[in-house]
Amino acid sequence: MRRILKYFKPFSLLIIAAIVLLFVQANADLSLPDYMADIVNVGIQQSGVDSPLPEAVRQTTLEHAGIFMTSEEQSDVMANYTLIDANSPDYESYLDEYPALADGAIYVLRDVNEETRASLETILSKPLLITFGIQQISENPEQASMLLPSEGFDLSKLPPGVDIFTALKIMPEAQKAQISTALDERFEAMGGEKALRMAASRAVLAEYEALGIDTAAIQQSYILRVGGIMLLISLISAAATIIIGLLSARIAAGVARDLRRALYERVMRFSGAEFSRFSTASLITRSTNDITQIQTVTNMLVRLMFFAPIIGVGAILRALDKSPSMWWIIALAVVVLLSMIATIFSVAVPKFKLVQKLIDRLNLVARENLTGMMVVRAFGREKQEEKRLNTANVNLTDTSLFISRVFVIVMPFMMLILNGATMLIIWVGAHEVAQAQMQVGDMMAFMQYAMQVVFAFMMLSMLFIMFPRADVSANRIADVLETEITILDPQEPKHFPKPFQPTIEFRGVASRYPAAESDVLHNITFKVEAGQTVGIMGTTGSGKSTVVDLIPRFFDVTEGQILVNGVDIREVPLKELREMIGYVPQTSNLFTGTIESNLHYADETADEETLRQALDTAQAGDFVFSTPEEIQAEVSQGGVNFSGGQKQRLTIARALVKKAPIYIFDDSFSALDYKTDARLRRALLKQLGDSTIFIVSQRVATIKNADKILVLDEGRLIGDGSHQELMQSCDVYREIALSQLKQEALA
Repeated sequence: MRRILKYFKPFSLLIIAAIVLLFVQANADLSLPDYMADIVNVGIQQSGVDSPLPEAVRQTTLEHAGIFMTSEEQSDVMANYTLIDANSPDYESYLDEYPALADGAIYVLRDVNEETRASLETILSKPLLITFGIQQISENPEQASMLLPSEGFDLSKLPPGVDIFTALKIMPEAQKAQISTALDERFEAMGGEKALRMAASRAVLAEYEALGIDTAAIQQSYILRVGGIMLLISLISAAATIIIGLLSARIAAGVARDLRRALYERVMRFSGAEFSRFSTASLITRSTNDITQIQTVTNMLVRLMFFAPIIGVGAILRALDKSPSMWWIIALAVVVLLSMIATIFSVAVPKFKLVQKLIDRLNLVARENLTGMMVVRAFGREKQEEKRLNTANVNLTDTSLFISRVFVIVMPFMMLILNGATMLIIWVGAHEVAQAQMQVGDMMAFMQYAMQVVFAFMMLSMLFIMFPRADVSANRIADVLETEITILDPQEPKHFPKPFQPTIEFRGVASRYPAAESDVLHNITFKVEAGQTVGIMGTTGSGKSTVVDLIPRFFDVTEGQILVNGVDIREVPLKELREMIGYVPQTSNLFTGTIESNLHYADETADEETLRQALDTAQAGDFVFSTPEEIQAEVSQGGVNFSGGQKQRLTIARALVKKAPIYIFDDSFSALDYKTDARLRRALLKQLGDSTIFIVSQRVATIKNADKILVLDEGRLIGDGSHQELMQSCDVYREIALSQLKQEALA
């Protein structure tokens, strides 16, 4: 993927926006277990009382709590509470809220800021808890040692009529400190400040009940408030998820679009040298299947690559905050999960590389069978070709099934890890809850965080599993995109002189195909004047097509020069050079559409009269205009709804629409009968009298009237002259001509 990263740059802002939203989503998801723990711990177990600082407290309770405060602490507390009794002006309003006010005065907390509230919570937590504990055991003095462990302090020996708190007031400060220290040690073992705060909140709940406050309303209000926050956070997370999905889809589709366009543009610039490196089937696979793989993984990468680590790290930190003693459960689950991922990764990656090659092979065989269907049927090779296709198909299927079988164990194994971790958390957590070292809500939150950690690694594992195949596809695409183009525009281009003269000269031209050990053309030298018709003939494989392919620079010469209008074609921009050439290849290529759209391929601005004239010259008018649709007749893929001769004539007509000064007909009359060939040549000479024409043909009749005939043999020019001259001077030409003499007589 590293080799195609530059195609992600246009989407940098979308990626950044997605990352920001991923942080929002992750933090929202991570906060939900905390709120769930609050609902269980506070909303259910503490009836919604979440603070050890009472909003109201009985006068006697606060005075009793003052026994365990310093004078400075008592002053701070009294400064922030207002005494309400029967003489207070707002007595009646407070009486409705606190019914116990009828039995005695109460203190009501003033409106204080957060800093003062935190200070008061620290001051009151322990005194209120001790006071509450003493009130609970006052009816059972034998339990006093649980809270008051100081030696010699025996509540059963109190004088008759003496209140326990009266005795505590006269207790030496050392004994009070001993009680406080013992309490600190006990809560330190249970979780420290957090456990103390929870216990103090329960003491506040008991005080509220003593005041006659509707604690059920407090509980309901707390649960609804926290539940509402959870609902809001869930909505935020859902909105972020939807937007991230849209952004990731847009990024993935955009990258795929840009890659497909870049790949197509690159291939369009390939010369024959570059095409020899990649088969057509492979290029099709790369532009379809490979890019689809990248698009799929990009979509997942944007959504999961940042989200999974944030969730994983955040869940681990929050889980350890809930219960540091159970860290080993998460560590064990992660180690087992990573071991499984590493094993699968090592097994699957080589298979992913093989799959893409097998897809290439299947495409190649299928394409050959479809394009060569008539040949297959003619030779009765259906069974053999079916077997060949079946072999490619079975190889791909077996490899894909192997990968699927490897992956099919992933989800069950991950669920086994997750369920095993959950059971361990419940088992260990239950013991800690029983020992008052953990709250039930915290255990449930820890379980949720453990699940988030495992799911985070599951998401990463899916990326690790899918990424190798996408990486293979990315490298295959990069191989095409990074292929060096051998035929390029010159850095300092020259231009053809005006007016343009279609003269062509080969000077000592030699050419060699890529990776070939020897040249296919050797020291080709000839000159063609403007308006001449040149025929090229030779034995099979002698280099006829190579000679004409060098003129539009489909290949470049290895040695020598080709001059057009006196300018080396390598010094002229490719577009300018090819605008001067009307080219008709050996294979007649028609494109899906209509006859008109195919003719406009040469000149989009050509009017209907020009199209008709080209069709008539190419001897295609008889079958085109005999149909009701005429030039609007449909052309199927590859032109399969036309015969070979019809396709050749339409291809010739397309070139004629261009009205170029140079025409190349590379064995373009081979599918025509002799009479049609003769009529076509006469029409061409009439219409293209000022153009330079190259005709490659195996028929002597097609080229015998040419101004110049070039004869090639094994890549060498062995004959250059007119028909009559070559009949006298060139044995190869004479032999070919004599072998066709009887056929020419019938033309």
